[in-house]
Amino acid sequence: MSDYQAWLDATYAKIVAKVTAELGRLGDSAIPYIATNDRYDDIGAKDICWWTNGFWGGILWQLYHATGDEQYATAARANEVRLDQAFLEFKGLHHDVGFMWLPTAVADYRLTKDDRAMQRGLHAAELLAGRYNPRGQFIRSWNRDRAGWVIIDSMFNIQLLYWASDALGDPRFKFIANDHADKVMHNIVRPDGSVAHIAVFDPNNGDLLETLGGQGYGVGSSWSRGQAWAISGFALAYAHTKNPAYLATAKRVANYFIANVATTGDVPLVDFRAPKTPVLIDTSASACAACGMLEIAKHVPALEQSLYIDAAIKMLQAIDAKHTDWDLAHDGIVTDATAAYHDQVVEQKIIYADYYFIEAILRLRQQDFLLW
Repeated sequence: MSDYQAWLDATYAKIVAKVTAELGRLGDSAIPYIATNDRYDDIGAKDICWWTNGFWGGILWQLYHATGDEQYATAARANEVRLDQAFLEFKGLHHDVGFMWLPTAVADYRLTKDDRAMQRGLHAAELLAGRYNPRGQFIRSWNRDRAGWVIIDSMFNIQLLYWASDALGDPRFKFIANDHADKVMHNIVRPDGSVAHIAVFDPNNGDLLETLGGQGYGVGSSWSRGQAWAISGFALAYAHTKNPAYLATAKRVANYFIANVATTGDVPLVDFRAPKTPVLIDTSASACAACGMLEIAKHVPALEQSLYIDAAIKMLQAIDAKHTDWDLAHDGIVTDATAAYHDQVVEQKIIYADYYFIEAILRLRQQDFLLW
């Protein structure tokens, strides 16, 4: 057995053991977010509309698919039912409904064909479609007084609309998703492959007013997880549409990411254009980018595939070598994830870093399924 295969098999075994131990502590319905002192709090009790509330369910459905173990499905369904309260609260929801219901209800439907799960997914899709601005041809992101704001994270969420279009045989969802992807492609992704976090459009006509640094260092900078959202988001949009412009965009951003992360030991800085100090890293960016690169590899000629597969493996092995916690008594696997450059607390264990690391390992083992 090659060293690579041995590493991959051992990592998978540790993932199963770790998630099983966490599930034993969390119970069937708790929703984890950040591990504080190596323990997850239940973010669902504090904010049922929080954007990360689908990632634990996604981990559970991925492991159910890989192992067939019903305990994962049972807990995932309990999370799914609990998220119904978010529909009732409503005003806390925004463009991130894709992050919330693709890994939960839609994953459930894809694997089990459960009708109630399908209805939940369609409910979320209708909410997302309702945020579409027909004059500006974009889906607005956050709430409050930000009618023209669009963030790069939205590229993951529009995958919910592609699913709904297929599920209902109704192209209107796909049209909205494509309009939005085109808007992002032409206004947020830069020619060199770097990405702005936020674009502000005139909500009356769609004209670009400005771009903002958002969770990165500042205006004109390059927030690494934003790059990852773009890589995976456009690669998945291509998988759903076969629009070659989306694949070309995913590749351009991926190539930029690969070039930058190679200078920091295959672990990305929080922002590729931040000042040299302080040195802040974000492992969640490389875990997510790895998933996107593995998706790109599925759609490019054989001679190109190794570029993206090898880059993904290097990033995942770099995470595993120095940025993981495999202690079964501790919650959280991937360490040193950073939500935003200017946060007071940085480099910690965050649930979405674990999700993307697990998805990438399952992709390499060909045990994943189309969740997005």
